[in-house]
Amino acid sequence: MTINRVQLSETDILEKEFKKSMRGYNEEDVDEFLDIIIKDYEAFNQEIERLKQENERFRKSAEQPISRKQATAPNQVNYDVLKRLSNLEKAVFGQKGTDNIKEGE
Repeated sequence: MTINRVQLSETDILEKEFKKSMRGYNEEDVDEFLDIIIKDYEAFNQEIERLKQENERFRKSAEQPISRKQATAPNQVNYDVLKRLSNLEKAVFGQKGTDNIKEGE
């Protein structure tokens, strides 16, 4: 459902007057129910506005060019991975095993 298809506003609901009849609904019950609807309407509108703002922030961040800090981040990750791999090799093969590999190169 798009916002253009919404037929009632909070004011429309609040100011709605129902015709009274002998066997009609209890006016207090109707008013209480309409109050609940108005609160829900307000909550939905607030959520829609919050989501619009969040969507706009994401759109702006997606349009921004990658900064130097972001561009160098993958290199840092690779360095960390290589360091961990080296430590793992030392633990598995021992110090001598890694020394022999370096000497053989």
